Order: sequence, then C-alpha cells, then structure tokens
Amino acid sequence: MRRAVLTALSAVLVLAGLAAAPTATAAAAPYTVTSLWFRVTVGEKNDQKCTIVADQYLPRTATARKPVPAILTTNGFGGSKDDQAGLGRLFASRGYAVISYSGLGFGGSGCPISLDDPAVDGKAASQIIGYLGGATGTAYLDAGLTKKAPALTVVKRDARNQLGTVSRNDPRVGMVGISYGGGIQFATAAIDPRLDTIVPGATWNDLSYSLSPNNTSQTGVSSATPGAAKLVWALGFVGKGALDGFTGAPQDPSRIAGCPNFVAFVCPAVVTAGVTGTLDQGTVQELRRRSVASYVKQVRIPTLLLQGQSDTLFNLNEGTATFQALRKQKVPTKLVWINGGHSGPNAPGEIDFDAPSISGQHLTARLSAWFDHYLKGQKTDTGPLFSYFRDWVPYTGNARPAYATSSTFPIGSRTPFYLSGTALTRSKGAVAKGSQTLLTGPAGAPTSLGTIDVVGSQVPIALPELDLPGTSASWTTPALTAPLTVVGSPTLDLSVTAPTAALTQALDAGKVVVFVKVLDVGPDGKGTVVRDLVAPVRVPDAGQPFTVTLPGIAHRFEKGHALRLVVAGGSVNYRGGLVSAPVTITTGSANQVLTLPLV
Repeated sequence: MRRAVLTALSAVLVLAGLAAAPTATAAAAPYTVTSLWFRVTVGEKNDQKCTIVADQYLPRTATARKPVPAILTTNGFGGSKDDQAGLGRLFASRGYAVISYSGLGFGGSGCPISLDDPAVDGKAASQIIGYLGGATGTAYLDAGLTKKAPALTVVKRDARNQLGTVSRNDPRVGMVGISYGGGIQFATAAIDPRLDTIVPGATWNDLSYSLSPNNTSQTGVSSATPGAAKLVWALGFVGKGALDGFTGAPQDPSRIAGCPNFVAFVCPAVVTAGVTGTLDQGTVQELRRRSVASYVKQVRIPTLLLQGQSDTLFNLNEGTATFQALRKQKVPTKLVWINGGHSGPNAPGEIDFDAPSISGQHLTARLSAWFDHYLKGQKTDTGPLFSYFRDWVPYTGNARPAYATSSTFPIGSRTPFYLSGTALTRSKGAVAKGSQTLLTGPAGAPTSLGTIDVVGSQVPIALPELDLPGTSASWTTPALTAPLTVVGSPTLDLSVTAPTAALTQALDAGKVVVFVKVLDVGPDGKGTVVRDLVAPVRVPDAGQPFTVTLPGIAHRFEKGHALRLVVAGGSVNYRGGLVSAPVTITTGSANQVLTLPLV
C-alpha cells in the first residue's frame, strides 16, 4: 500500500499508488473516462478559490432512469488523480460512477497544502459531492474553465441525508483513499451529511501525535504534552510538498508564497521542532484542528478502517483510537489491521491498487462488499468487527487465510512480565533487585542505529538495531519454550529517577525524553525491533510512576526466540530531549511491569 517518491531533498513514501493499466481497450471498456476541472470556494470565510483536476469514470449502462451510486477518491501525500486509475476502472466496471481527483496542492490542483483542513479540503470535496448530486457551476470540461460540464443525471440520489433531513444535490456516495486520502474522508464526513460511507486507510487520528508522539498520559493517542518530533518524516514531507509547489507554480503562483506549497504555520513549526525537539502549543492546535480526534463526534456514517502494521508514521494506535471513538457513539464501524503501511509493502493477495482483483485479493473484496452493502443496498457480508494479518501464517494466492478474525475488540489476555534485574519474568514473586542507568543524547542527538524512516524500507540491506554503550537499559525473557503471540498495544508501567531533570522539567523542552521498544531476539542473539516501532516518552515527572502505551503490533515470537524490552536515550528517527541526563531504572518490586496482550 505504498509507492516511493524520491525528491532532491528526501525520499518520501507515498501511500497512494493506485495507477493501473486497463485490462481492456478503451473501446471495449464498460465505462467512459472524462477529464474534469472543478473551481471550488474554500476557507473559513469562503474567500479562497482553487482549481481541482479530476477524472470521471461512468458505467456505459448508467442512465437517468437507471442511476448508479458513486465513489469519490483522492490521492495520498505527493500523489495525484492518476494514482487511482485502478480503483476508478474497477468500480466503474462494477456499476459505480467514480470521480478521482488530485487533492489541493498536488497533481495539477491549485492552492497550498492545508493538511486536510475541513474548512478547505473538506469543503472542496463537498462541492464535488454536490456535482455528483446534479449541481452545476463548479465543473468544467477544459483547463481554461470556459466550457461548463452539464449536470450529471446518472447518479442515484437520496431523499434524505445522514441527519435525516432533505438536502439539495444529495447523491448516494462513498469515499475511499489512503494516508492523506484517508484523512480527507473524515474532514468531509464532518461537514457534509450527504456523504454515506467511508473507507479510510493508513491515516491519522491526531496529527500532533503522528508528528510528535508522547506515548504517556494519553486520551486516545493525544497527550497534553507533545513528545519527540519525527524529524525524518517531517523533512521528507516538507521537501516533497515544496517540490510539488514549485512544479505547479506556473498555474498557481500562490502555492510558493510564504511557506512553499503549505499553509503558513507549517514551515515555522518544522523549524521550532528542529530547535526544541517538540511542537509548540500553537502548532499542536493547528494540527488537531485537522484531525479526526477533534471532530469525531460529527462523523456519523458507516466506516471501514484499514490501518497498517508496518507504519512508523500512522501506527495502529491511531486507527484504534478512531475505531473506539466511533464505536462509542454507535457508528457502524469495522477495523482491519493490514500487513502494509507507510513503512512496508502489502502482502501478496491483500490489495494491489495497480491491478485490483476481487477474487484474488482479500482487502479488495472487503472494499467491494462494503460499498455494495452501503451504497447498493445489497445484503453482502461486510466482514468481522476486527481482523488482523498474521505474517507467520503461510498461504498462497489470496491473503484471506492469513487473517484472523474477532467479534470483539480488543482481544487477548493481558499478561504481565515483570522487570527483574536484567530479565523479564512472569513470576511476580521472583522479581530480582537491580539497577540500570542510561544517558540520554546531548541536544536531542540520536544514540541508536537502525532502520531510517521514509527511506529505510527502500534500502535493500537491513541495518542492525544498535544502541550506543551506556545509552540504553534492557530486560530479556529466557528463550521461549513455546511461541508467544502478541496482538494489541503493550503497556509499560515504569518509574525512573533523573536528579538533573528536576532543574529543567518545569518546561516541556527540559523534560527527560526516552524511547521504548520491543525487540524479537533470535537464537543468534540478534534483536530486531518489531515493525521498527518505537514509543517516545517525554516523562511528565521524573521520580513519579507513569504508563507507556506502545504502538500496537500483531507479532509471533517463535519458540527459541526471546522478547527484549529496551528503554533508550535517543533514536535515529526522532529529535530527543535537549538536556542530556542520566536516567536510572531500579527493579525489585512488582511496579515495573510490561503487560502484553497475548492471544
């Protein structure tokens, strides 16, 4: 579920790659494809005009007397409408009208990138929904916006919207997309009750967590104290976005004014994060305004959530937070933990956006069944409440056998492993005394070597996980006598002492920052961080106990392997704490404990 896009500034992984060669000639295709240009009005004060480029796929059998439902889709960060040709052709062949469009700031569409702001990107999508419902005046047949597109009459319309009220130009329509194309679905659903269902994949719950996570003192994934900045991801996005802006400047010069191709707050936020290692509160507010965590109560429509297990940008905890919030407010919602994500490919037989196949790909079939149920009204099976990919299960062809299912969530039995000297033990009465001291990196510098975000999955040689001497503490189980399967988010109850931090921790930038990770250690003694996932923690008060919620995993530790917990003073992918400090972790009581959801 990814496509690499390399720029002169960085290599950015784009979760959009949907382009596909048609399986039949244009003359034989059961649909037509028409290029469209939309002129939309956006902004808090509706004072900004933007042009959007799009492709419209219409089944040849669709008529005003036999209208069809519609699907709207847009690209991931750095992509374009062309990335979605595979889905456009697939669903047009299955009796849907499809519009794929380049999001604002990308792929020929104008205006700066606003990070899926409901008042900007949400309003833009809403006006395309209006066109699908028969509205005129926004769609054109030429780039010069001189030939108005005729009213669309072949899309099925609803008598009432999701609020139960009558609204104008209300099509039967769903949305699908991943990453940036997933965030826009929530932004649109929050402001337009005409939207009927969404299928967002590999997207965020709270952008302030995504870009500067603090994995303690959380509500959902949000924390009152921002954590450690993901500088590698941030620099990659800024580089890619700026390059797109300069490419599109001849058509829309406003895209390179101020912060190139981004809304104004982004560039200063990156500079501040680079200097302080975290986000200022103004940036946090801007990011949360663009996050489903802030407006989830306005999302009321059936939602199929796909979240990637290989994802150091938007980890499983983000999808879980959204899933649980939607379920709490009784929204029909299902959750799928897929194999891929921003940091790794999909498994064979999951979904191939270049050549989607319902019979050969498990996730493609789930998508199709979901839309057939909620848009066509068919009594299709929309799948279990929760399912997850198991990379330890062999299969050929369709990936369905590798998926486990559950009618409940979360799953598993939460099992404690106590920190005991340098070991992890299940016996509460056998906890040994011990003490380990680590030193955090000076000026937030990395103290570890490992996979580098964004580009790491493109490097053919895997880098070993290595913490510099004196910069980490670790606890390891004995070699396992039977496989150990973890499905969910591990938690760590921890206490540390850091006397020098007492002088600086009144300020967020002066708090101690550590990085918690779980490793799978093979019989050869070499450890690998599970899915490269790390939990940064800006310790609220060194000396007081706190709880760390690690990123969710679905992982089997095989017989003969061991599980290792590491608390490190720095990470190659994050900006750590500004003040280097000795941090001591002492065992000897049952209060220091790693809890694993075991299946």
